[in-house]
Amino acid sequence: MSTPVILSERDSVAILTARAAAGARPLGEGRPLDKPWSPGHKIARAALKPGAPIIKFGQVIGYATDEIAVGDPVHTHNCAFGAHDQSYVFSGGLEAATAAIPKITRRTFMGYAREDGQVGTRNFIALCATVNCSATVVRKAAQEIEQSGILEDWPDIDGVVAFAHGTGCGMVSQGEGARMLERVLWGHATHPNVAATLFVGLGCEVMQVARMRSRYGGAAEPRLHGLTIQETGGTRATVERIKEAVRALLPQVGAARRTEQSASALKVALQCGGSDGYSGITANPALGMASDRLVGLGASPVLAETPEIYGAEQLLLQRAASEAVAETLVERIRWWENYTAMHGGSMDNNPSPGNKVGGLTTILEKSLGAVAKGGSTPLVDVIDYAAPVTQAGLNFMDSPGYDPVSVTGQIAGGCQIVCFTTGRGSAFGSKPAPTIKLASNSELYRRMPDDMDIDCGAIISASTPLADKADEILDMILAVASGRATKSEMLGLGDNEFVPWQVGAVM
Repeated sequence: MSTPVILSERDSVAILTARAAAGARPLGEGRPLDKPWSPGHKIARAALKPGAPIIKFGQVIGYATDEIAVGDPVHTHNCAFGAHDQSYVFSGGLEAATAAIPKITRRTFMGYAREDGQVGTRNFIALCATVNCSATVVRKAAQEIEQSGILEDWPDIDGVVAFAHGTGCGMVSQGEGARMLERVLWGHATHPNVAATLFVGLGCEVMQVARMRSRYGGAAEPRLHGLTIQETGGTRATVERIKEAVRALLPQVGAARRTEQSASALKVALQCGGSDGYSGITANPALGMASDRLVGLGASPVLAETPEIYGAEQLLLQRAASEAVAETLVERIRWWENYTAMHGGSMDNNPSPGNKVGGLTTILEKSLGAVAKGGSTPLVDVIDYAAPVTQAGLNFMDSPGYDPVSVTGQIAGGCQIVCFTTGRGSAFGSKPAPTIKLASNSELYRRMPDDMDIDCGAIISASTPLADKADEILDMILAVASGRATKSEMLGLGDNEFVPWQVGAVM
């Protein structure tokens, strides 16, 4: 049997690295297991009384609800979520975080230089529905363009992507929900991976393109075009008009060429989904090291999923670049506590059932692993959902933990690449920014070879150093930025993962 992993000498649990049979003693002592337990689950290193804190990563992940003997499994049957320390300290770690920025030789990638100074990693034409009423026409137009074969004559165009959604009307026109949707739509329409955009509306909806242009100063933006179903003459006429407009754009978009660009131009979304007990010890810390390398190159990694840093927020607050940045993060934590309570839930509604099967027990445990994706460098900014990323260095974007909603916001903020860690397995892709999938365990990498790009499980299964895996991740980020297709792109994923966050009253 493989030796269980102990992450900190303070830990009261060890992590199984191989399936343990009924009757086994994985630690070589204590009570034998009453049933088989899978890799990623926890075994008690010390006897614990009810109410005693359970320690993993050197941090409290929950509290014992029963007598726990040495060798006993520790999971939902005997470990529960509890209040975590919220006596926040806004300083103390910034100096060490600044020192953690690695000094790296300049790296480059082959990208598309845009007129506004951004750099793309892909070259798409976007059809952007302003309202659910125009969702069908943008989808149908994109499908018919794809089926026509016309794009085969333009190898430097990555495709025509339809951004369709289920809202845009029946909302408070000046409310937070409308502002979020505006940021999402504008961020995708002007994304560096998008060479030209056609906004398509019904005509009478709340979400008006003219208002977005006025708000964001895009009146003279040459790559933005628009029409409405009501003015064009109905559904079929609008589909034909969209196809005609796209045909006219092909020479302009197809003329774009990749040129050598500094890696400092990259904004990389850090994301996790379907996490397991390995995620916090393999894929997430490896991505965190790669994130530090990106910061060293002058790039901007973007952490998100506010409910999934809950209980680990202090690790970010201690390295906030300023007190204002720290206070903004705390304000977002308080907002989420109120938001979940308002709807009869709690922050421990997360982890999901699949997370728990994979060995995660409480949100405190999940968050301590998830925040590792952010590496060790200073937190330079905390931004609203779908707001533009403007600061070089580690950013945090407020978002739900639900992957499609969270990634939609990160892409709207300007991320040209998504790095997505998973332990249970995830069939996720994204457009216009490609997703790189990082498997937390080698068994998953073998089981889903068409979906997983990198085997981070090798950190355990083959004793690969974390630093080597971080180098591999960085190399792949630059290769994908230069045009290398990811597994999710090869599968054609990404058309159904555009999911703007909806908050506020439905009127």
